[in-house]
Amino acid sequence: MKNDETPGSADGRQSEPLIEMRDIVKKFGRTVVLDGVDLEVHRGEVVVLIGPSGAGKSTLLRCINGLERINSGTIRFNGQDMSYREKDLNRIRSRIGMVFQSFNLFPHLKVIDNLTMAQVDVLGRSKDEARDRAERLLERVGLPDKAQAYPDSLSGGQQQRVAIARALAMDPEVMLFDEPTSALDPELVGEVLHVMRGLAEDGMTMVAVTHEMRFARRAADRVVLMADHGIAEEGTPEQVLEHPTSERGQAFLAELTDD
Repeated sequence: MKNDETPGSADGRQSEPLIEMRDIVKKFGRTVVLDGVDLEVHRGEVVVLIGPSGAGKSTLLRCINGLERINSGTIRFNGQDMSYREKDLNRIRSRIGMVFQSFNLFPHLKVIDNLTMAQVDVLGRSKDEARDRAERLLERVGLPDKAQAYPDSLSGGQQQRVAIARALAMDPEVMLFDEPTSALDPELVGEVLHVMRGLAEDGMTMVAVTHEMRFARRAADRVVLMADHGIAEEGTPEQVLEHPTSERGQAFLAELTDD
C-alpha cells in the first residue's frame, strides 16, 4: 500500500492541485460526453477512474493533456491555465506521460531507440545520457534484456511495459493510463499492474482509467466513479468500492459482482 503521508490524498490534507478541472463540458457534435465535471489531482496522488462504458472516462483523461479540446470550462496544470496554442500544448505535454490501450511503439525501431528518440529530440539530452536513462528504466520495468529487441518480438505485456518506460523517460510530473491492460491476455495483466503499483508506491502522480478493481483497491488514494456524463461518486477505495452511497455506484458495482 502507499504511504499515508502522500500529499493531497483523500484524507483531506491541503496542497495545491497539480491538475485542476472546473465545469468541464465536452461534446462530440451534439453528443454530450462530459457535462460540468470538476476534478482535482494533487501531487503524489493516485486517482483511479471507473465506471460503465461511455461514461467519459477516457475522454476526461485525454482532455487533461489536450488530445481532446474542451467546449467550455477551465483546466489548470501546475497552476497555469491550459492554452490550446501549439507551443503551450507541447510544453505541457512534455510534463505529462500517457500510456494508451494500444502500445504505440515504433515497430521499425529497437526498444532502446523507442526510449531514447524523444529524449534527444524533445528534451535535448545527449545520446549517451538518453541511453543511460533508457537502460535504467528498462531495468525498472523488468526488461533489461530487451533493449535490442524489436516491439513485434515482445508479448503484449512486455510491449506495454516498454510503453510505460518510454513515457517515464521524459521525466513527467504526472502519468495518465487509459485502460493499459484492456488489450492484454489475462495472464499478462499482472505484470503491467505490478509496474503501475511500483510507480504508485514511489509517489508518482497518476490518473488511471481501469476496470481492474484490485489495482484500484491496492494502489489508489481516491476512486472516482463516472456515469451519465459526470462524476457520480468519489472517495477512498473503501468508500466507493465497498460502501457506495449513490444509486449509480451501487448499480455499477452490483454489475461487477454479477459478472
